[in-house]
Amino acid sequence: MNAAPSILAQVFETVLERQRTMPQHSYVASLLRGGTDAICCKLAEESGEAIKAAREEDGKRLASELADLYFHSLVLLAARGLTLADVEAELAKRHGISGLAEKAARKKKPRKK
Repeated sequence: MNAAPSILAQVFETVLERQRTMPQHSYVASLLRGGTDAICCKLAEESGEAIKAAREEDGKRLASELADLYFHSLVLLAARGLTLADVEAELAKRHGISGLAEKAARKKKPRKK
């Protein structure tokens, strides 16, 4: 018996569909038309709202803001040609390793100009 896809996978499939069809009256399509910089600005906004909710509001509000952050992260993944599987693979690679050790082992990469 196959399990149903997670809601993140379902939402990501919808994001990919909007990317393929780019409907005129689609929020996802409008974000994608704005490009990576516009999506990153929205992601930064949502991150700030999640942080504010964590510090000042209840758990329900935090969950709502994190849902917004996850959603916009999915749009950014699609815009950059990445998938949930890419993120899952990275998490799997790190799972079971001390976060401090993993961070220390990362090689510094030069920043893109």
